[in-house]
Order: sequence, then structure tokens, then C-alpha cells
Amino acid sequence: MSNNKSNVYNTKLFKRLLTYVRSYNRIFITSIFSVIGLSVFGALRPVILEKIVDENLTQYSYDFFTQYILIMILLLVLEVFSNYSFIYNAGLLGQSVVKDIRVKLFNHIQNFKMKYYDKSSVGILITRTVTDMERIADIFGQGLFMILSDILKMLIVAIVMISMNWELSLIVFISLPFILLATKIFQKYMKSAFDEVRNEVANLNSFVQERVTGINVLQLFAREKVESEKFKQINERHKKAWLKTVWYNSIFFPVAEIFSSLTLGLVVWYGGMNTVLENTASLGELTAFIMMIPMLFRPLYQIANKFNTLLMGMVAAERVFKILDTESSINDDGKKTATTIKGKIRYENVNFSYNETEKVIQNFNLEIKAGTTNAIVGATGSGKSTIIKLLNRFYNLNNGAIYIDDINIEEYRVSSLRKNIGFVSQDVHLFSDTILNNITLKNTDIPFLRVKNAAKEIEIDEFISSLPEGYNYNVRERGAGISTGQRQLISFLRAYLKDPQILVLDEATSSIDTDSELLIQNAIEKITKNRTSIIIAHRLSTIMKADNIIVMDKGKIVEQGTHSGLIINKDGFYKKLYDAQLKKEGSLIID
Repeated sequence: MSNNKSNVYNTKLFKRLLTYVRSYNRIFITSIFSVIGLSVFGALRPVILEKIVDENLTQYSYDFFTQYILIMILLLVLEVFSNYSFIYNAGLLGQSVVKDIRVKLFNHIQNFKMKYYDKSSVGILITRTVTDMERIADIFGQGLFMILSDILKMLIVAIVMISMNWELSLIVFISLPFILLATKIFQKYMKSAFDEVRNEVANLNSFVQERVTGINVLQLFAREKVESEKFKQINERHKKAWLKTVWYNSIFFPVAEIFSSLTLGLVVWYGGMNTVLENTASLGELTAFIMMIPMLFRPLYQIANKFNTLLMGMVAAERVFKILDTESSINDDGKKTATTIKGKIRYENVNFSYNETEKVIQNFNLEIKAGTTNAIVGATGSGKSTIIKLLNRFYNLNNGAIYIDDINIEEYRVSSLRKNIGFVSQDVHLFSDTILNNITLKNTDIPFLRVKNAAKEIEIDEFISSLPEGYNYNVRERGAGISTGQRQLISFLRAYLKDPQILVLDEATSSIDTDSELLIQNAIEKITKNRTSIIIAHRLSTIMKADNIIVMDKGKIVEQGTHSGLIINKDGFYKKLYDAQLKKEGSLIID
């Protein structure tokens, strides 16, 4: 078994989990007292029963009989109340702890570098944030406290047995080592099985999430049957992993029940013989032992089942803490707040690569004047979008520096920097919510009137108002309820309301429909006015009026200038791109 798996037993991991309990000490203490009450009140009932049998039933006496019955009823009521308190408070503690961990995990994930997401499965992250969290909650609700309760109950029952009749107790205790050995073996195999289950659940979630997200691709390429076969294989592995746990349970619990039944039979035989022949055991003691044997044995082998719950929770906790321990956030040591940015940008000897083998940006130098419109063109993979991601600090530079208004961007607070950079991409992400909430992102500081006026300014209010329920129209998941062009228009309005000094349009006009094209062109003209704008585009017709056109190839600038200046260089990259696009479109781009 690997070191990674053995970490599940690590007390350091458990102590770390308990640090989240400190905020809920009152609930924790109440749960502990409930556990004690549940154990004590349950174990005392056989003692009272023994007295009833020996002092009343066998002696045909009514002395204290009513009092004993009332005590039995009181113990039962107290046990029920303790059980209620335990279940409620243990569950409350588990959910409270999980709430705190989940919030911490979500905030941690939000601050990861883009590089982390480049290498990580979204489905697995969802599993960690949702499913694994419920397993952690079960540690408290169904695992830890249940085990403590059972151990305490067994201890008290054992003490009562010894004080009542040591000979019968000895018969009972002889069976305990065998059950303990079986339990230990069972736990060892169940730990391995549950670790495999968690892996397969994560794989299953990841596979389903990716296929549902990309369902249009699967249907376009008629891949349904192939993907169905892959899903069957993953599902089969998931089933086999769970069947291992079923197999181990099916062996352990019958074996444990056999030991319990054999012990009960021996106690009845030996106790009965002593009661009848030697009078060394009373009928009340024998009756109490018959009642206490299940109270001693059942918790013992049920602990194994509850240990499974605890084990699954600890495996889940290990996986969650592994993500929490992952250091993949952008250094946010800057002290400056970007409140008066004018928009001058300078790249100075910037180098960057997504991996160690391939450089994407090489010795990149560029200066963009404040308030100008700049276009970046080049072949796919030339590094156009990458330099924008670096400007937003989605990735750390290998070396070099980027300056805004002659201040290194690393000196700005990350959130402050990004608030001053508006971004509209080709792939617009809309949430399953109203248009208004997608525009404001639920920022309560942006009133509806401001949104409507901004929409009128860039001439898209009419389009939004024409939709059912207007601004309250739910666009559904990823904006499936509206067209690509309409999604793009909403993203323009979202960026416009942000009122940034630097605006980036990354292929924002490459996949729009004819009806939306004129609206988008008008929107671009409005939102780029009086601010530094960077337009990344394949369609050269959209950037011919730019103040400066930067031509990139293999992570370097190969040309820059105005459209009229670049077009006269017959051997230039821009001229070749221009001619290639003319030929492809079969029409002239008006000069």
C-alpha cells in the first residue's frame, strides 16, 4: 500500500480537520455529552432489569417494583433524548465544519493561476467541492461520534458485566479477540477499496462533465456510440470498485454475527447450568447478560461499518486538503491601487512559456500609447492572446516585465489591476441567470437605470427589451437561450459598464451572425472611444482604422504600423495575411 494511502491514518490529518471544530466548541461539547448520556443510560437498563428479575419476579415480591419500572422508563426517555441530541448536534457540527472548508476551498480555487486549470479536470474539482465535502460531514455525523459512542457503551457494558458476574464475563470476553482481529482485517481491505471508489467517482464525474459540456461536438461528429462505450467502461470500473466494498461487507458481518450468536449460546448454557445446579449465577444476571451481549458485540462489528464512513471521510479530507495545500496562485504582494490609470502599456524583454520545452513569447518588446486603438494580428499560435493573459496576470512571466503607466504590474494589487482592464473574448461565458445579472454580475452598486442607459449608448437596449421579460430574461446555462451574436453584445455591455481604462477585444467579432455584426461594430466604436484599446482579430476589415497594428509570428513582433503603412510592404507579413484573406473571402476589403 502506498504512502499516499497510509496518510489516511495520519493523526496530523485528523488534527487539521479538528481545527475547523474550534469555532463550534459549544456544539462539539454538547455532542460529547450526548454521546456519554447515550452510552450510560443504555448500559444501566440491564442493571435495573437484573434487579427486577431477582428481587421481584423470582421472589414473587412487589417491593420497589413500581420504582424500578419508573427508573427503566426514565432511562429509556433519557436515552432517547440523548440520541436525538447526538444525531442533531453531530449533524449540525459536520455541516458547519464542511461549510467553512467548502468556502475556503472555493476561494482558494478561484485564486488559482490559469496554468492550474490548464492541467486539471473540472469534473474532479467539482467532486472535491461537492461530493467529497459531504463525505467529510459524515465524519462527524455518522463516523467519529458514532464510534466514540459505541466504544464508550462497550466499555461501560464490560464494567457492568464484570461487576455482575466475572465468570459469565470471561466467556463473553474470550470471543472479543477474534472479532477484533476480523475487524482489523476488514478495515485494512475496506480502506483500499474506498480509496479506489473515490478515484473512480472522480473519473466518472470528470468524464460526464466534459461530455455534457461538449455535447454539440459529440453530436456533430456522431460520436455518441463511441462515447457511450467509453462511459460503459468507466461505469464498469466504478461498479467493480463498489462491489469490492459489498464483497468485504458480505464476508465480515455474517462472521461477526456467528461469533455473537455462539457467545450468547455459551452464556445461556453455562449461566443456565450454574443457575440450576450450582446457584452461582442468578436468573436476573443471566437475563441481563442476554440483554448486554448484543449491546457489547453489535457496536463492535458496527464500528467497522462506521469506520468505513470515517475512512471515506478521511480519504475525502486528504484530497480536499491536497488542493488547499496547492500553491498555484499569482503572487499578490503589490501595494498600489490602480485608481488613476491612464492606459500606457509597455512590455519589456518579456519571455513566457506554458511548459519547459516550448517558448510562446520570446524577448517581446512593445509600447502602447494611452488612449490609442491597437490591433494585434498573426497566425494561430503566434502568441496574440498570451500577451493579453500576461497583462491580466493570469500567468507569471518567465522573465522580463510589463508596465502600466511606467509602473510594473506586479506592484499593483491583482484585483485592482484587473478592475481596470475590460475584456471581451470570442467565447463568451454567460451564467444560467437573467441578462441583468449577467451584465452586472450581481454587483449591487450598479443600478438598473445605469445598465439601461449604457445599453442605449451602445445601441443594444432595443435588442434586450425585445426578449421575453427583457432584462429579466434567463439566458440559461452558458447563454444557450440566445444567439452567439447576442451573447457577444451582452459581453460588450458588461465590459462597457466596467468603464475600464484599458479594453481588450480578443477575437470578439470572429463568430458573429449578420444581424448582430452592425450592432457589434457600433458597440466597438463606442466602447473603445477615449480609452486604450487592444483588438486581437483575424478579420483585418475590423482593425484597418486602428492607430497601430502589431503583427506577431512565433511569439515575436515582426511588423507594426498603420494599415496604409503596412500594406505597401509587398514582402511583409501583414501584406501576406491581407492578400490571403482577400483570396479566401473572394471580395475586396475596402482600403
